[in-house]
Amino acid sequence: MRTTTTYAATALAAALGVTALAGCGGSGDEASDGTGGGSKTVTLVSHDSFNASDAVLKAFTEETGYKVKVLKSGDAGAALNQEILTKGSPRGDVFFGADNTLLSRALDNGLFTPYEAKGLDRVPADVQLDADQHRVTPVDTGDICVNYDKKYFADKKLDPPQTFDDLLKPAYKNLLVTENAATSSPGLGFLLGTVAAHGETGYQDYWKKLKDNGVKVVDGWEQAYNDEFSGSAGGRKAKADRPLVVSYASSPPVEVLYADPQPTEAPTGVATGTCFRQIEFAGLLDGARNEAGGKALLDFLIGKRFQEDMPLNMFVNPVAKDAKLPELFTKFGATVDEPATVAPEKIAKNREQWVQSWSSLVVK
Repeated sequence: MRTTTTYAATALAAALGVTALAGCGGSGDEASDGTGGGSKTVTLVSHDSFNASDAVLKAFTEETGYKVKVLKSGDAGAALNQEILTKGSPRGDVFFGADNTLLSRALDNGLFTPYEAKGLDRVPADVQLDADQHRVTPVDTGDICVNYDKKYFADKKLDPPQTFDDLLKPAYKNLLVTENAATSSPGLGFLLGTVAAHGETGYQDYWKKLKDNGVKVVDGWEQAYNDEFSGSAGGRKAKADRPLVVSYASSPPVEVLYADPQPTEAPTGVATGTCFRQIEFAGLLDGARNEAGGKALLDFLIGKRFQEDMPLNMFVNPVAKDAKLPELFTKFGATVDEPATVAPEKIAKNREQWVQSWSSLVVK
């Protein structure tokens, strides 16, 4: 869900004065021979939004004997680029955060060693995008959607937009902020959503009109949501003036969870006709020092304990069919019945061209 490919709970928590857990363990437990055979630490390389409760990471250590060290590396795209640059000599054992918008880059660069995680029979086939080779394991899903500031629209006596086409209407001029599709996974997801809605030939005309209607583009999710969006806690502190932002269907529960006192209604809403479905994956890095620990961690990531921990830590949906969602997540989050999707092979073939065309139209 973003400064990352999943919802950036860490960034929002920071904006609200809440400290989010990065991980536990340390590099001092690494095996001296470099093979990982005796290592008691398994290193997870991730985007900045990875977050897990202390109790869950402790449970992993108790079950397996391995401590988890989390190495956060910025936005999902930036984190993936760093792994491509260190291919064969990875900075960790498992990479988390390659999503369906960027998956082909990871696979084409041979970043992962195939491993069929235990428990995949509990994961629906439609999110197992590499089921033939098991180079990556699906961990979560999320919907990238336009969020709106309820107070702004109520004060203006204006209905919030609900679809991509609504965003082109004069009533919403200069109200939307989105992330750069070349540098941010939610920005890229939103671009792909417009491709799904308007086709490979129509999306360019759509973006010309959206630019004419005053869309603002910033580098990443954290800036868009916490600095520019008037509906977020961070945005209110920053006196932000954009009541529409590209974020996630699961963003409203965050505004409730971290508020003190907690409101009975989320201050933000979701335009469910603007959503693009995101699937995030983890994989065992080729050349991992602790291959055994990495495999154990992949098993754990799709286990029921971790899957049920994710919704209120990373604000994403679990992929395991037996994982239960917490009431706060379901009560305040938006359900997206028909999100926009683009076939992975089509993304792989056209992503760079689409991003380049988008950049020339919107940024340059």
